[in-house]
Parts: sequence; structure tokens; C-alpha cells
Amino acid sequence: MPSRMSSTWLVLILSLLLGTQPITTDLYLPALPSMMEVFGAPVSQAQLTLTSLLLAFGTSQLVWGPMSDRFGRRPILLWGLGAYTAASVGCALAASLPMLLLWRVVQGAAMGAAVMCARAVVRDLFTPENGARVLSKGLSGLGVIACLSAPLGGFLTDTLGWRYALGALVVFGAAAWLTVAFRFTETVTVRNPQALQPATLFSTWLAIIRHPTFLTWSALSTASYAGLFTFLATSSFVFIKTLGVTRTQYGLLMFTMCVVYLTGTFMCRRLLPRHGLRRTAAIAGAISLTGGTLLGVLAWAGVYTVWAIMLPYCVFMLAHGVHQPLGQSGAVGPFPRAAGAASALNGFLMMLTAFVAGGWVGMRLDDTVFALTNGVWFWSVCIALVCWVLVPRYGVPRQVQA
Repeated sequence: MPSRMSSTWLVLILSLLLGTQPITTDLYLPALPSMMEVFGAPVSQAQLTLTSLLLAFGTSQLVWGPMSDRFGRRPILLWGLGAYTAASVGCALAASLPMLLLWRVVQGAAMGAAVMCARAVVRDLFTPENGARVLSKGLSGLGVIACLSAPLGGFLTDTLGWRYALGALVVFGAAAWLTVAFRFTETVTVRNPQALQPATLFSTWLAIIRHPTFLTWSALSTASYAGLFTFLATSSFVFIKTLGVTRTQYGLLMFTMCVVYLTGTFMCRRLLPRHGLRRTAAIAGAISLTGGTLLGVLAWAGVYTVWAIMLPYCVFMLAHGVHQPLGQSGAVGPFPRAAGAASALNGFLMMLTAFVAGGWVGMRLDDTVFALTNGVWFWSVCIALVCWVLVPRYGVPRQVQA
């Protein structure tokens, strides 16, 4: 590994890059009800501040991925993180909901460069199974950032106001940019000068999207993330408005969830050497289904308490900490020469599904818990089907030269 980027620095950089996603979504969740009261906006418009960000995040990766294959990961990271920091300033100072939505779109598009490059960097340096272990370390760092995000957002909102919660992202973006500028060494050894040519781009995407291993692992990462996003899109309203917890208490509940997710990433690293990719996915699929089913059954039985939601969902999140390293690294694994494009397509599918899930919960979010519980239950069934039906058949990556 290059001298300027030891394994310790690599994990730290991966943690910061991957962590842009949870800090951008989780930190502002406790502030969301207050923001909507200030702007006089209904719940459906409140959801747009999250879904529009994620749609821009997913779509932008289709551009950032081929660009990183053409120009390298480092310049794309510097451009993306610079734009992310500038957009964070715009969000904190937004004077109206339309302006906030505009800056959130820019922020999401810029965020795509960071997360996409992180997954591609892992494929640049490691084989798929080793990459899953390394990515799980980066996702452990993501878990730490996620653990701190919601409590910090709740504290800043309660003490200083929601603009300060959004302003914290400016500091994070600047810190990530400086770390990449001074510590990241380019990982693309041979750039692809044809990566942005339309014919090459189309053939590359076609080869990726038709590959059964890519589709299998992308289905896993997508279904698992959709279960998380369903919770993120509904939880602040369910806990604060329906169940009556304070914003600070809500932040602590999110902290608990993130600690469990962090534990799941450690569990992933313990399971992989013992059981391999496919059996590890099967074990985690059983855990996902257990958590989702318990969550749904308790809600339909009329048990509407904080812990009737949090305890089953923490079981779901334990498995989420396993599914994401497996899914994200497995999807990119067959494409060493097009890791950027494969990472971009994987990210796009995840965010497109999250956008659709956000629209679904936005129409069904009311004074009950069912938009949250039914949504997570549905995605837990999807995860189990992928882990038990598709992964055993298509889960071993077959390398191609796309």
C-alpha cells in the first residue's frame, strides 16, 4: 500500500467517506419537525428533504463512477467533498423550503462522489472476500459517525436551533476534504481513457447490470438499506409525534440503533472467515427476518411502545451491519477494471429503491406506527429471500473484464 496511506489511514478515510451518508441523513432528523414548523410545511413536503437528497445521491453516482475510472479517485473525491461542504453552508443558511430542497439536492449529488469512491477504492486494493472485511472496518467507522449524529443533532437543535444542526455538516465536510487532500493516495493504477465515451459507457453498464452476481449482491444491499431508510423516513414522526419522546431522547434511541449496527459490522468480520460469503449472508438473513417479523407482529397485536419498536428493529440492524459489507463489496467484485461504474450502479439502485420507499411511507405516514413497522417487515422478507434463494446460486463472484 502506498506510504502516504497506511492501513490505519485507509480505514479512517473510508470511514469519513462512507460516513457522509449517515451524518447527512441522521444528524438532521431530530431537527426535521422543527424545520417543518418554521417553514409551515406538511409531512409530505418534509419527506422531500430526505428523498430528494437520496435521489440526487443515487443518480449522481452514475456520473461520478465513470469519471473516477477515467480521472482517478482522488480528483473526484476533492471535487465532490468541496461541493458537499459548500452545499452544507447553503442548507444551514436556507431562508425557505425551496432553497433548502435545492441545496439538499446539491449536497446529495456531491455526497455520491464520496460514497461511490469509497466502495471503488476497496475493489482497487482487495479481492472481494478480503474487500468485504476491509469494507466492514470502514462501515464500523460509519457506525461510530452514525451513533454520534442523531444525539448531536438533537442536542444542537434543542440548545441552539436546527440551523446549527445543519451547520455541523460544514465542519464535517471540510475535515473530510482536508484528510483526503493530505493523506489519500490514488488507488487507480491504470486509468480508463474510454470510460466516458458513450459507447464504452453503455457497454460497461450493460455488462454490469446483466451480471447475476452483481444483481444478487445489489439486491441484498438495496433491500437492507431500504429497511433502514424506511425507519429513517418515519421514526422522527413516530417517536416524537406519536409516542411523545423528546428530541434528545429520540437522538439517544438512534444512538442505540447505531451501536447495534456497529456491533453487526464486527460480527461480519467474525463470521466471514468461519463461514464464507454465502453462509454468512444466510445467517444474517435469518436475523433480519426475525427482527422484521417481531416488529410487525407486535404492532398488529396492538403493542405501541418505544421498546416494542426499538428492540425488534435493533435485531434488524444487527443483520444490516453484516449485509452492507457483503452486498456492496460483492456487487463490485466481478469488475476490477470498472469498479467505479459498478459501485455507481450499486449505489444508484440502492437510492432509487429508497426514493420509492420514501414515497410509499410518505403517503401512509399518519398517527400510527404501521408505516414504519409494515415497511421494515416487508423488507426483512425480501432480504431473507435474497439470502436464501439468490445468494446460494449466484453469490460467488466470477470476475469479468468490463
